[in-house]
Amino acid sequence: MTGMEWFFVFAACFCVLAYHRAALTVWTLSFAILLLFLTVFRGVSSIAITVTWIICLLIFTPLNVISWRRQYLSRPILKFYRKIMPTMSRTEKEALAAGTVTWEGDLFRGAPVWKKLLSLPKPELTEEEQAFIDGPVETLCRMIDDWDITHNRADLPPEMWTFIREQGFFGMVLPKEHGGKGFSAFAHSQVLVKCYGRSSSVASTIAVPNSLGPGELILHYGTAEQKSYYLPRLARGEEIPCFALTGPDAGSDAGSIPDTGIVCMGEHEGKEVIGVRLNFNKRYITLAPVATVIGLAFKLYDPDHLIGKKVNIGITCALIPRHTAGMSIGRRHFPCNIVFQNGPIHGKDVFIPIDWLIGGKEMVGQGWRMLMECLAAGRAISLPSSSVGGAKVMTYATGAYARIRRQFKTPIGRFEGVEEVLARIAGHTYIIDAARSFAASAIDAGEKPAIASAIVKYHTTELGRMVVNDAMDVHGGKGICLGPNNYLGRSYQSIPIAITVEGANILTRSMIIFGQGAMRCHPYVFAELQAAKMTDDKEALAAFDKALMGHLSFSISNIVRTLVLSLTSGFFVVAPKGETRRYYQQATRFSSAFALMADMSLMLLGGALKRKESISARLGDVLSQLYLLSAVLKQHHDNESPGDDLPLIDWAAQHCLHQTQDKLNELLQNFPNRIAAFFLRAIIFPFGKNFHKPSDKLGHAVAQLIMSPTDTRARLCAGAFLSPVKENVLASVEDALLKTIICEPIEKIMKAALKEGTIDGDTPAEQAKSALKKHIISKDQYKLLQQADEARELVIAVDDFATEDLARIVIKTSAEETIKVTEARHD
Repeated sequence: MTGMEWFFVFAACFCVLAYHRAALTVWTLSFAILLLFLTVFRGVSSIAITVTWIICLLIFTPLNVISWRRQYLSRPILKFYRKIMPTMSRTEKEALAAGTVTWEGDLFRGAPVWKKLLSLPKPELTEEEQAFIDGPVETLCRMIDDWDITHNRADLPPEMWTFIREQGFFGMVLPKEHGGKGFSAFAHSQVLVKCYGRSSSVASTIAVPNSLGPGELILHYGTAEQKSYYLPRLARGEEIPCFALTGPDAGSDAGSIPDTGIVCMGEHEGKEVIGVRLNFNKRYITLAPVATVIGLAFKLYDPDHLIGKKVNIGITCALIPRHTAGMSIGRRHFPCNIVFQNGPIHGKDVFIPIDWLIGGKEMVGQGWRMLMECLAAGRAISLPSSSVGGAKVMTYATGAYARIRRQFKTPIGRFEGVEEVLARIAGHTYIIDAARSFAASAIDAGEKPAIASAIVKYHTTELGRMVVNDAMDVHGGKGICLGPNNYLGRSYQSIPIAITVEGANILTRSMIIFGQGAMRCHPYVFAELQAAKMTDDKEALAAFDKALMGHLSFSISNIVRTLVLSLTSGFFVVAPKGETRRYYQQATRFSSAFALMADMSLMLLGGALKRKESISARLGDVLSQLYLLSAVLKQHHDNESPGDDLPLIDWAAQHCLHQTQDKLNELLQNFPNRIAAFFLRAIIFPFGKNFHKPSDKLGHAVAQLIMSPTDTRARLCAGAFLSPVKENVLASVEDALLKTIICEPIEKIMKAALKEGTIDGDTPAEQAKSALKKHIISKDQYKLLQQADEARELVIAVDDFATEDLARIVIKTSAEETIKVTEARHD
């Protein structure tokens, strides 16, 4: 063999080992065997052989002699690493330690195993859960008059509060042994999806007690006494809980809460006991105006060492009954015209006994970890469910309305501009629903998906905002005129609430998804960080050396894998067979590119990456789009890959891939190290950007799927309240759609007759009479046309009011009645 041929053999061996992330011993043995062959066959000069042996020995000998490697490679790097590693506050450390890593970790490593993804359990309801949704949830949805709730009452009616409590809506996630329903996360989500599509005010009232609140905290961290007392009462609705975390000076940065508790002696029930004196100022607290028990987060101090050696103990959580001396609940907030109970809570020198702390004395200072672990799960349910519930209703109604509503004698859904919007509505709804189901199934598998929940919260609410805006555009004046028959307006108004709460979206995108994900999902960074913090030098060096060797191999592999996958467009990636095979392969390609970009960003920017929020945000965008694409493919697989859904799957997958490409491109355009950016672009996009938005042709196909009562539309909107009952305004929309479709062949006959001059008339009604008179259509057909016109007029009509009807009437709110009923039960 010639020297050039041997070079290519060595290069091929290098690429194969790097691509498959071979262990150091495999690298060493592989190159040793190659060199032995080279020496025996002498395909090149003796000098070349000698030089090659020397180079390999210089590389592999120190790497394989562990004592040398640690002393002369790992130790200096560890010393340097300790100097540059970013400082972290206690709350940051606790946030990093909270929750678990799920599929996003596989994507972060750049080599997702699709068989693993598809083997994950499909989210399903039990018979009991389905019965609850078909029974009490269905009944509740029929009870809801959202216009009456939001405009007239500014609250739920008393009978609805009673129904929610008595049917156990507040205890869905609490175990049966404590009187709760013991529902899965998916069932919890399905209940909220159905309710949110009907009323944000009602659904939010149900969501909070089942999400981040006293119930979850007591269940996981409470003392035996707290569990036995509070959990059955919460499950029965005898206690209405709220949780007070945020305040005027601590919103998204909730870890900086200024509220304090001082451990001291005080009087409780006539006895002097050890307790905590609290001072706090909270706001934006959902259910506060009607709550009977308040969960409170504050910073605990023990200056007299009554419970331990520490003075600054840290964030702690407590349970406080409503009428505790010194605590007051202020007047209500009014968030975006949505009337779920929400308001401020204040406390001045509030004394509570030590056993009111959640978990008792043993859990003091653990509040932030407790909150982060609960948030890791709760954040993936409530707000994503709100987006899914709204999006399903928007898709169902807007597709129908686009066929019912006519302009220029044509259904507006036939215009390409509207088709583009309809396709976007349907595609985004599928993505939102898939992501929500995927995250819920992870929770049901025992995970607390901290990063995935941030991804799902951010993207479902942002895509939900787009869906609502698009639906409003299609409906035009119908959407902006509020009233009992408007099924869009309140959803449109409520969107900023979901964007803002449980981690503002701007912060979630720019600081949490990648900022926290880099530490938790990267296979070696967290291990390196932990090793650098060890106090025992020998243990630290051994741990750091192990992580460092893995990291070096990982980095080399990322370069090779990304280049190979980019050059081959991922054609040789092992992926599930079928119509969606190429999407899996392209996702693997971009997963590898992301792993490379993440690794290079961490290595080249170091601690400065924490301040480069735009870079971090775009890295998070890439990870998120890959997660959303995975969820889409998983849901299609779980649905047994129906062929009718393929246009919708194609649209969603192509959208995610295009977004991934664009975010990688933006990242490279703005990467601070321009030399590195040049080489990274050559590796990631050797042939340029070749992923495009979904085509107009595909958008047309998707739009048609939601403008007709297709199986795809039924699957896409399943779970929303779509019952054909008089209480549901969507029933009239569906009725008009079906009647419109029935009449389209008749209208086609009339259109041809009008063109031939056989019939006359300026309006459709006049033309129909002319067609009937001239026997072009039958009496039955004429009657069908009349029925369709009446149904269409009913749908496109908007509400109107007398001025005095729009004026708010001051009434005794059912909120006050709810408090009185609850207090009476206590007595």
